[in-house]
Amino acid sequence: MHTNHATTVKAFGTHASNQPLAPMAITRGALHADDVQIDISYCGVCHSDLHTARNEWNNTLYPSVPGHEIVGRVVAIGVQVTQFKTGDLVGVGCMVDSCGHCPPCHEGEEQYCDNGFTGTYNGPLFGGENTHGGYAQSIVVKEAFVLRISHAEKDLAGVAPLLCAGITTYSPLRHWGVGPGKKVGIVGLGGLCHMGVKLAHAMGAQVVLFTTSPTKVADGLRLGADEVCISTDPEQLARLAGQLDFILNTVAAPHQLDTYLQLLKRDGTMTLVGAPAEPHPSPNVFGLILKRRSLAGSLIGGIRETQEMLDFCAAHGIVSDIEMIPIQAINTAFDRMLKSDVRYRFVIDMASLNNPT
Repeated sequence: MHTNHATTVKAFGTHASNQPLAPMAITRGALHADDVQIDISYCGVCHSDLHTARNEWNNTLYPSVPGHEIVGRVVAIGVQVTQFKTGDLVGVGCMVDSCGHCPPCHEGEEQYCDNGFTGTYNGPLFGGENTHGGYAQSIVVKEAFVLRISHAEKDLAGVAPLLCAGITTYSPLRHWGVGPGKKVGIVGLGGLCHMGVKLAHAMGAQVVLFTTSPTKVADGLRLGADEVCISTDPEQLARLAGQLDFILNTVAAPHQLDTYLQLLKRDGTMTLVGAPAEPHPSPNVFGLILKRRSLAGSLIGGIRETQEMLDFCAAHGIVSDIEMIPIQAINTAFDRMLKSDVRYRFVIDMASLNNPT
């Protein structure tokens, strides 16, 4: 099946930052020779979706149709597509294009494209035509940005958040050499953090989870943490001072970074993957220089590494802990997500787009 013309599909999106998401029709482009057309089965709900829909990063293009944790089935391929066939289970993450010729692109690090990758929604990083994401019936994506899924079909809903939350945590864990013999801290227990705990555990590290919620201790241990530290307890923090090789900080709200930097060994690194709407308070530089500690950041992962992550998760039986919702519940889900009232990722059953609203 080859679709050589633009199509109109059902979606959920918003026309302004102060409006709720609602049904709308959007246009998907024609299927080019190197494109794959995907009917979307499930789409995870990322905090970035909320930030964008409400223009909290002051860069939203409207109308906005969020969604970049996409799982579905191939229904059409362009004539030059060789890696996929109709019926394949596939995923689409945060990117649908990049320049393809800069050093990061050549190195398989398209997320750091010198000319700005094209987001699955909200268009190219440095400006350009809007793109619409996975809160929709279908999507057309270049073959080079489509990912193969080898999980069992029964797990597909839990696979969807791997396309953002999974790779956002996997990439820094891999880059900074997390594995056996390493003691690793994971900060925050939300959508990102719970994936960080599962992945670091599967990589063979000793995992310490930091949470402000005593009620999440049991869950943290269930997810794979070897130890759970209540980060508001000075005594618990003091026992870990200078003990950690690496910290993955997933918190998407401003907080004191020094609380965690002091827990690093000499030459340890804390990497930030949460993106708060307001800046963190500046850390005390002496906490860095006296132990040659590093404060770093990390952004999703390239296509090659994302495929590696998906294969790793399939081999280790890793999926996200999810709460399934119909698309009609998305505004309530956004409000609940702001209150951390989800364990640990909402996933939309996109078949619900056909339900009466």
